[in-house]
Amino acid sequence: MVNLIKNEWMKIFKRPGTFVMIGILIVSITLVGIIIKAQHNDKDFVQDSNWQQVLQEENNALKQQLAQSRTTMEKQFFKKEIAINDYRIKHDLPSREKYTVWSFVKDSSQLIMLAGLFIIIISAGIVASEFNWGTIKLLLIRPINRTRILLSKYLTVLLYALFLLAILFVFSTTLGAILFGTPEKAIPYLNYYNGQVTEQNIVVHLLIDYGLSSIAMIMLVTMAFMISSVFRNSSLAIGLSLFLLFTGAQFTALLAMKFNWAKYLLFANTDLKQYFEGTPMVEGMTLPFSITMLLIYFAIFQFLAFYVFKKRDVAA
Repeated sequence: MVNLIKNEWMKIFKRPGTFVMIGILIVSITLVGIIIKAQHNDKDFVQDSNWQQVLQEENNALKQQLAQSRTTMEKQFFKKEIAINDYRIKHDLPSREKYTVWSFVKDSSQLIMLAGLFIIIISAGIVASEFNWGTIKLLLIRPINRTRILLSKYLTVLLYALFLLAILFVFSTTLGAILFGTPEKAIPYLNYYNGQVTEQNIVVHLLIDYGLSSIAMIMLVTMAFMISSVFRNSSLAIGLSLFLLFTGAQFTALLAMKFNWAKYLLFANTDLKQYFEGTPMVEGMTLPFSITMLLIYFAIFQFLAFYVFKKRDVAA
């Protein structure tokens, strides 16, 4: 298996497009850093002396809105904001903080979608290209089980995804430290879950945030891999996956406003951060429910990919 993965890894990096993707990702991070640096002047940063009073007044307004809110989602949002503000006041944690390296790493996580685009392209072509070029016959004449061949390709795609995410995290951290500096003291992230506010190490939070933000990407990559294996068409896999990458969540949100069954759709469950930093897309959804739905979709994608690949006749 290790040799198969090494072989697939070498195939990916023999393509000039792979280095173009990495270069575009690095340049994009750099441009984002330059733009944000131009918008921030941290030398003039001064913390408001009456920030506690401001937060207290904000809480009074939020409590009035909470009393007037009708939906559960609205009530949960207001409760979260009130609880976090109360925690800041009680533990002397100002709401306005200086922009630092960790702020930049957080903002750079938006580029995970760009990394996802590149990974989808690799995933969509890693199987279909073998059929298009006729090299699939050279793989299948070896005394290696078809399942192991396809599994090695999928694992290679996941490794490439981790590789791009690592580049995004490490380079944004390095660039952020150069442009914005590191904080004088560790500033915790306030996490709200089940009505409780807890402090979380900012680096741990960012790693978790990157992981949760990558779930939608991984599911689409898996779907692109399945389409590539079933239909042997990289264009179809890329086109459909990219279309869903940019529009899937929006269409699902529109359906969720009118139909309760929308909670069973893939994109209603890919954003697990909605249970920690927001409110569920459909009332009544829970974290275990979303995890279960993701596992079901993942199992369906993998079953179709491996079943069709094992049964396909490639003699012609």
